[in-house]
Amino acid sequence: MSVATGIGSWPGDDAAAYLAAVRTVLEALPDLPHLPELPGRGAPATMTGRGLAVVDGLSADLQPAGWRLTDASGVDHRRARSLLAQDLDVLEEQAEGWSGAFKIQVAGPWTLAASVEKPRGDKVLSDHGARRELAQALAEGVRGHVRDVRRRLPGAQRLVVQVDEPALAAVLGGRVPTASGWGRHRTVHPPEASDTLGWVLAAVTEEGGEPWVHTCAPGTPLGLLRGAGARGLAVDLAQLGAADHDVLAEALEAGEHVVLGVLPSTDPDTVPTEKQLTESVLRWLDMLGLDPTTVGATLGVAPACGLAGASYDWARRSLALARAVAAHLS
Repeated sequence: MSVATGIGSWPGDDAAAYLAAVRTVLEALPDLPHLPELPGRGAPATMTGRGLAVVDGLSADLQPAGWRLTDASGVDHRRARSLLAQDLDVLEEQAEGWSGAFKIQVAGPWTLAASVEKPRGDKVLSDHGARRELAQALAEGVRGHVRDVRRRLPGAQRLVVQVDEPALAAVLGGRVPTASGWGRHRTVHPPEASDTLGWVLAAVTEEGGEPWVHTCAPGTPLGLLRGAGARGLAVDLAQLGAADHDVLAEALEAGEHVVLGVLPSTDPDTVPTEKQLTESVLRWLDMLGLDPTTVGATLGVAPACGLAGASYDWARRSLALARAVAAHLS
């Protein structure tokens, strides 16, 4: 049976909005709900801040230019960790007795390396040793994070960990700007990119989780993600390149999960209908020569990306539409 899920982020900027988000996601996505993220609450709640909250053994602080690794955690880093713990407290209370599948999200090692600065400035990406240390600290932190979520959701039969890598395509393409803004960081070669991402995905697997990777950036090599250990790929259907279709077909045929982002992540001028969305997925499957009754169990639908920039009404409606499309596909 096809499932509907969300990518992660959600509109809102306070504790009341977070409580509403958790309740909405649990109700609207019964087959694969996820831990909401509300970046509207500030830097500690953004993808980078939340990723640094998971990282184990490294400290950080928020500088005018953004997040930077430091010798001791600054107030914003402590706030990021506290906020994540509070969010998990809300989840534990609202999802008491949950017995199905559940999904959590964390920023990937390359997205963090392209976003966070070293202690003396410039991105972690610029230093081979620094990016290796950050990735290993993230992998270790993910282990603890998975264990914590399992403790809070003891009845969860399946825990998916979605690693978000929106910056990976830019890292591989040498498009990440230096601190000065005048240059670009050197290209990272695919073998290193795969190995580094693989540490985090392996940590998920070793803790009994299911490693997925999400990207809505065009040009991300999906074959590299599978080779690194991803057993699920969440992508924006509208952004797929010619080579991506074959990789996704191979993943589905291998029994791996594919989540197609088919709904706008911000309020659309014209709301697509259930029929239009369902037909877009069926056309894609037909183009690949895949039978929806054969691959339906590992095929999911979702918004194309996070919903932080959407209105609350559209966020709710998009999940309802995703669930309706999944039902039609099933």
